[in-house]
Amino acid sequence: MDVLLRINGREHRIAVDVRTTLLDALRDQLDLTGTKKGCDLGQCGACTVLMDGRRVLSCFTLAVAAQGAEITTIEGLATDGALHPMQQAFLEQDAYQCGYCTPGQILSAIACVAEGHAGSDDAVREYMSGNLCRCAAYPRIVAAVREASVRMGAG
Repeated sequence: MDVLLRINGREHRIAVDVRTTLLDALRDQLDLTGTKKGCDLGQCGACTVLMDGRRVLSCFTLAVAAQGAEITTIEGLATDGALHPMQQAFLEQDAYQCGYCTPGQILSAIACVAEGHAGSDDAVREYMSGNLCRCAAYPRIVAAVREASVRMGAG
């Protein structure tokens, strides 16, 4: 089936099997490999992207169901060479170890702030609990989210 996906402000027309996940379309057909395939079961959050500003697990979202939505991946955050405030905060807080989960963490963190869940460390931890970090960078991730929330005008 032909689908038209709007990703990071650009339209992409691709042919997919109706069972193709958004994750597989991003990685395999559009070469947007920043979105990671972790568990492929919707349990780790590594595949998190934003769809119309809300976080979704791209391993559970069919590409055909994403038509008409604005999809944002990690590749679409920086503008004119400047990192998004959340990316900058992750860098400054050293909120990553191996970096595998980082794209999903950052996109979830942006939604966390946008939805008003960054008012306290406990609120951030609760909201971000669906994103696993096997390197245990959690304290630094929370610090990055809290720092970025101020830069994003939410804290």
